Amino acid sequence: MRPLIPVILLAALPVLAQQGNLQPLPAVPPPPPGMEAFDAALEPQVTIVRTESETREEYRQNGRLYMVKVTPAFGPDYYLVDQQGDGNFIQQDGPSSNLTPATWKVFSW
Repeated sequence: MRPLIPVILLAALPVLAQQGNLQPLPAVPPPPPGMEAFDAALEPQVTIVRTESETREEYRQNGRLYMVKVTPAFGPDYYLVDQQGDGNFIQQDGPSSNLTPATWKVFSW
Protein backbone atom coordinates (compact mmCIF):
# COMPACT_ATOMS: atom_id res chain seq x y z
CA MET A 1 0.00 0.00 0.00
CA ARG A 2 2.85 2.41 0.77
CA PRO A 3 4.41 2.31 -2.74
CA LEU A 4 1.07 3.42 -4.14
CA ILE A 5 1.08 6.77 -2.28
CA PRO A 6 4.17 8.24 -4.09
CA VAL A 7 2.74 7.13 -7.44
CA ILE A 8 -0.54 8.96 -6.72
CA LEU A 9 1.36 12.08 -5.62
CA LEU A 10 3.50 12.06 -8.76
CA ALA A 11 0.41 11.65 -10.94
CA ALA A 12 -1.27 14.62 -9.20
CA LEU A 13 1.65 17.05 -9.65
CA PRO A 14 0.66 18.28 -13.15
CA VAL A 15 -2.90 18.92 -11.98
CA LEU A 16 -1.67 20.83 -8.92
CA ALA A 17 0.71 22.89 -11.06
CA GLN A 18 -2.11 23.92 -13.41
CA GLN A 19 -4.26 25.11 -10.54
CA GLY A 20 -1.56 27.48 -9.24
CA ASN A 21 -1.15 31.09 -10.34
CA LEU A 22 0.39 30.85 -13.77
CA GLN A 23 2.22 33.97 -14.86
CA PRO A 24 2.71 34.75 -18.55
CA LEU A 25 6.27 34.77 -19.79
CA PRO A 26 7.88 38.20 -20.09
CA ALA A 27 8.15 39.73 -23.55
CA VAL A 28 11.37 39.16 -25.47
CA PRO A 29 13.53 42.29 -25.25
CA PRO A 30 14.54 43.99 -28.50
CA PRO A 31 18.06 43.35 -29.84
CA PRO A 32 20.77 45.75 -28.71
CA PRO A 33 21.45 48.75 -30.93
CA GLY A 34 23.88 48.12 -33.76
CA MET A 35 22.98 44.45 -34.29
CA GLU A 36 22.11 43.77 -37.89
CA ALA A 37 19.34 41.40 -38.88
CA PHE A 38 20.24 37.92 -40.10
CA ASP A 39 21.43 37.98 -43.71
CA ALA A 40 21.35 34.60 -45.46
CA ALA A 41 23.78 35.87 -48.12
CA LEU A 42 26.55 36.09 -45.50
CA GLU A 43 26.21 32.45 -44.48
CA PRO A 44 28.17 29.80 -46.39
CA GLN A 45 26.24 27.32 -48.51
CA VAL A 46 27.22 23.68 -47.93
CA THR A 47 26.52 21.04 -50.57
CA ILE A 48 27.02 17.40 -49.61
CA VAL A 49 27.85 14.93 -52.41
CA ARG A 50 27.94 11.23 -51.46
CA THR A 51 29.48 8.50 -53.61
CA GLU A 52 30.50 4.93 -52.84
CA SER A 53 34.13 5.90 -52.26
CA GLU A 54 33.81 9.27 -50.50
CA THR A 55 31.63 12.07 -49.17
CA ARG A 56 32.41 15.66 -50.21
CA GLU A 57 31.18 18.75 -48.39
CA GLU A 58 31.52 21.75 -50.72
CA TYR A 59 31.56 25.16 -49.01
CA ARG A 60 30.54 28.20 -51.09
CA GLN A 61 30.14 31.85 -50.21
CA ASN A 62 28.61 34.29 -52.70
CA GLY A 63 28.57 31.43 -55.23
CA ARG A 64 32.37 30.89 -55.03
CA LEU A 65 33.71 27.49 -53.95
CA TYR A 66 36.40 28.08 -51.34
CA MET A 67 36.76 24.78 -49.45
CA VAL A 68 35.97 21.09 -49.87
CA LYS A 69 36.02 18.59 -47.01
CA VAL A 70 36.60 15.05 -48.32
CA THR A 71 35.69 12.07 -46.15
CA PRO A 72 36.93 8.92 -47.90
CA ALA A 73 35.36 5.54 -47.17
CA PHE A 74 38.72 4.44 -45.77
CA GLY A 75 41.24 6.81 -44.20
CA PRO A 76 41.19 10.18 -42.47
CA ASP A 77 39.31 13.28 -43.60
CA TYR A 78 41.18 15.98 -45.51
CA TYR A 79 40.42 19.46 -46.79
CA LEU A 80 40.99 21.12 -50.16
CA VAL A 81 41.30 24.86 -49.60
CA ASP A 82 41.47 27.70 -52.13
CA GLN A 83 43.78 30.01 -50.18
CA GLN A 84 44.41 32.62 -52.88
CA GLY A 85 40.90 32.68 -54.39
CA ASP A 86 42.26 31.72 -57.82
CA GLY A 87 40.63 28.28 -58.11
CA ASN A 88 43.76 26.30 -57.21
CA PHE A 89 43.01 24.03 -54.27
CA ILE A 90 45.70 22.88 -51.85
CA GLN A 91 45.26 19.72 -49.80
CA GLN A 92 45.52 20.17 -46.07
CA ASP A 93 45.15 17.08 -43.94
CA GLY A 94 46.33 18.29 -40.57
CA PRO A 95 47.12 21.31 -38.48
CA SER A 96 49.47 23.74 -40.18
CA SER A 97 50.20 27.45 -40.08
CA ASN A 98 47.84 28.08 -43.03
CA LEU A 99 44.90 26.12 -41.64
CA THR A 100 42.33 27.96 -39.56
CA PRO A 101 41.42 26.41 -36.19
CA ALA A 102 37.77 26.10 -37.21
CA THR A 103 38.67 23.39 -39.73
CA TRP A 104 40.83 21.25 -37.44
CA LYS A 105 39.59 17.82 -36.48
CA VAL A 106 40.23 17.98 -32.74
CA PHE A 107 38.65 14.75 -31.53
CA SER A 108 36.52 11.95 -32.91
CA TRP A 109 35.15 8.72 -31.58
